[in-house]
Formats: sequence, structure tokens, C-alpha cells
Amino acid sequence: MLTFYKKYWKTAFDIALIVLTVYLIMVAFSFLYRIATPVFLSFVIFMMIEPLAKRLNRIGLKKSIASAISILVFSLVIVGAFLLAGFVLTNEIMSFANNLPQYQSMLISQVEQTTAFLTQQFQSLPPDVVNSLNDMVNSVTQWGSGVASSFLMSLVGFLTSFSAFMFNFIIGIVLAYFLSIEIKDWKKIAQDKTPNTFKTAFFFLRDNVFRGIGAYLMAQLKLISVTFIVILIALLILGVESAFAIAVLSAVFDVLPLLGVSTVFIPWIIYLFIVGNTSLAIWLSVLLLVVILTRQVLEPKITGDTLGVSAFTMLVFMIISLSLFGVAGVILSPILVILIKALYDQGYLKRWIRKPQGEYDDKPQPPSNPDGPQIV
Repeated sequence: MLTFYKKYWKTAFDIALIVLTVYLIMVAFSFLYRIATPVFLSFVIFMMIEPLAKRLNRIGLKKSIASAISILVFSLVIVGAFLLAGFVLTNEIMSFANNLPQYQSMLISQVEQTTAFLTQQFQSLPPDVVNSLNDMVNSVTQWGSGVASSFLMSLVGFLTSFSAFMFNFIIGIVLAYFLSIEIKDWKKIAQDKTPNTFKTAFFFLRDNVFRGIGAYLMAQLKLISVTFIVILIALLILGVESAFAIAVLSAVFDVLPLLGVSTVFIPWIIYLFIVGNTSLAIWLSVLLLVVILTRQVLEPKITGDTLGVSAFTMLVFMIISLSLFGVAGVILSPILVILIKALYDQGYLKRWIRKPQGEYDDKPQPPSNPDGPQIV
């Protein structure tokens, strides 16, 4: 055991130091996010409004007027669409939640009919078995209905409790407006006052992390938009109730790694087959297949070069970050995972983490002789 510690203590210390640094960054970011949420929102809003403000400023408008027009356009388009979508989504979710008992009774009735049919066909089936099956189905359906109701009502509660978020969002819009006006001054201050070490770190993040994340997010946004539009149009054609809410929920699951729209559609299709709505179940199966194939075809073309981080790694890191740091951890975790990947690709981790002594054969290999052995 002592030999093991002698070999690995330096490596363990280096890894522990990196883990501690990541943990401290997450703690600091989660603390800052809690006390300064509008500031972080202002940076996001600034990145959205600044391209239009720059274009208006180039054609002769003062930067203050150009920023005000850009803020106004952003507020009318984004906030209006956001509120409208929230209103429609809330109503459809409430309607679906109210109809859950009806769906549960339909499922129980269908199972009872199937059980009665089996009893008639197989007279040897004991009555106790039939009663046990009915009790089991009732328990499962009640549990599923309770879980679905809790999930939907919590989602409705989240959608209806916009007061704190909207307050932070409005402050973020005001801060983004002033940041757009003063951005040149802030850039000059950062250029003159920032130490060279931090400048180097910022340029590394900009070139290896931020640009990749931006391109990846835009690609994912396009894919999610295609998924949402295809599902919404198909459900409207099929005459499905709460089509908008189902399309939004499918888009949300499409964002999550390893889950996708199958998480929504497969239980729904199974339920439809059980209750006897075979026609809709078949059409939804076709829709699911179309959505999956469309994403598989478009993803390589839209995404292009991937970030090189597996979906499993990203999802595990996001779950752990959510448990430890809340929403701030979910926001920062993809950045940190991609940063660690970039540090590994650039060779920094190999320089920072010392290898255990005697565990790797680092002796240089003798050069190969393409002409074969020389005979003297």
C-alpha cells in the first residue's frame, strides 16, 4: 500500500487540485448567479440586441438611439412570443391535467374488458387471478396518474410564477441597454487594466470554448426548432388535443441528452394501443420514426464538427451540477465540460497532471529503418 501511495500521491494531488478549482468556480458562479441574476441575463440580452444596434449605428444613428430601437424590437418580438407561448402552454397543460382521470378510467375499462374476454376464453383462469390483475392495474394507473398530475401541476406552477423571473428579466433589459451604450468604454478598460495572465485565459476560452459553445447551441436550436415544427404540424393535422403543449414538451426532451422525443411518444403510443385507439397509435409511431430519421439526417449537416464530448458525460455532469449547485450548475456545467475537453486537447492537462512513476513506459521507441537492416 505504501508503494501505491508513493507512486500516485503526486498524480492524486494534481487531480484533486483541478477538481477543487472546478468546485470553487461552481460555488462562486452559483453564489454570484443567486445575488446577481439580472446581470447574467443582461449579458445574454446584450448578445442578442448588439448586432442590430451595431448595424443601426453604422448607418448614422446615435448608439443610444440604436440600442433603444434594438431593445424595443427585442422586447416586442421575444417577450411577446414568450408570454403568448406561456399562456397557450398553461391552458393546454391545465386542460390535459383535468382530463387525466378520464384517461385513467378509459385505461381501466379497457383492461377490465380484456380481462373479461380472457376469462371467457380460458375458463380455467381463477377468479382470484382476475381480481389480482384488476387491483394491480388500478394501482399502476393511479400511481401513473398521480405522477403525471404532479408533474403537470408543478409545470403549471412554474409557468404561472413568472413574477420573480420577469422582474429580473426587465432589470436585465435595462442593464443590457446601458451595456450596449458603454461597451466601447468597458472594452478599453478591460484592454488597459486586465493582467496578461487573465487576457491569455480569456483568449483561450474565446477561441476554444465560447465559439464552440455558440456554434453548438445554434445548431441544436435549429434541430429543436425542426423537431417542434414537425411535431406541431403533424399533431394539428391528426386533430390531437393540446398539440402545442405536446410539441413543446417533445422539444424540451429533445434538448436532453440520451432522452429525446421517444420519452414522450413511446408511453403515449403504448397507452393508445391498450385503450384501442390503434389508428392514432400507428400515426404517432410513423411520426416518431419521421422525427428520429429527420434528426439523424440533419444533425451531421447542421452541427458539422461536434464538440467531442459524449452525451453520457454531459448528462452526468449536468445531473451532478444540478444536485450540488441548482440552476447555476446546469448553466455552467456544459462550459466546464467543454473547457476540460479543450484543455486536454491542447495538452494542458498532460502538463498539469504528473504521471505515476513506473506505471507507463515512456521510453522513446527506436527509429524504424524503412530500408531494412543494413548488412555490413
